[in-house]
Amino acid sequence: MILRAVIHGLALAIPLIMPLGAQNIFVFNQGARQARFLQALPVVITAGICDTILITLAVTGVSVIVLTSVWLKSLLLGIGTVFLVYIGWLTWHSNPAIQREDTVTTLSAGKQVLFAVSVSLFNPHAIVDTIGVIGTNSLYYSGEAKLAFTLATISVSWVWFFLLAVSGKVTGRLDQSGRVLRVVNKFSAVVMWTVAVYLVRSLFY
Repeated sequence: MILRAVIHGLALAIPLIMPLGAQNIFVFNQGARQARFLQALPVVITAGICDTILITLAVTGVSVIVLTSVWLKSLLLGIGTVFLVYIGWLTWHSNPAIQREDTVTTLSAGKQVLFAVSVSLFNPHAIVDTIGVIGTNSLYYSGEAKLAFTLATISVSWVWFFLLAVSGKVTGRLDQSGRVLRVVNKFSAVVMWTVAVYLVRSLFY
């Protein structure tokens, strides 16, 4: 039963975490923009912790409170929208070539943590995904099997964020002119603003 729970958790979490979204894009960009890979670890660790929190809340059923509380859900939508618009603006106007020469323009560890939290926890869509998919599937298990299922899904997030940051760093090193990353940044900003529009629509519908 435990092995089955682990396989189930991995198979479920991989397609759930991999789709392009504001969180994944932000992690990738920080890997590419930081002068050293170690400087991108704050965003990797924060994103991993945030997903751990969401998955744990979904499995234990606590996150249902967020969806049933209108004011709390609206607050999350509002905060998430503001952060996404601001992060999108920073990403759109960033210049990878200049950042290599002046690392002061890159995000500090504190800002990485703050922004990573915003694109991870202040997105009700992510909460709905964890409740509707991971939370619901966890009901098939109990005891050690449920713990194994939960740890399997959480491990996927941590490994994925680490790989995203690494791939971002590799891309940044290969793209010495900064042209590829400029295109990626523009695309990333558009995705973030699109998600922000979706959140605003969710406030009224």
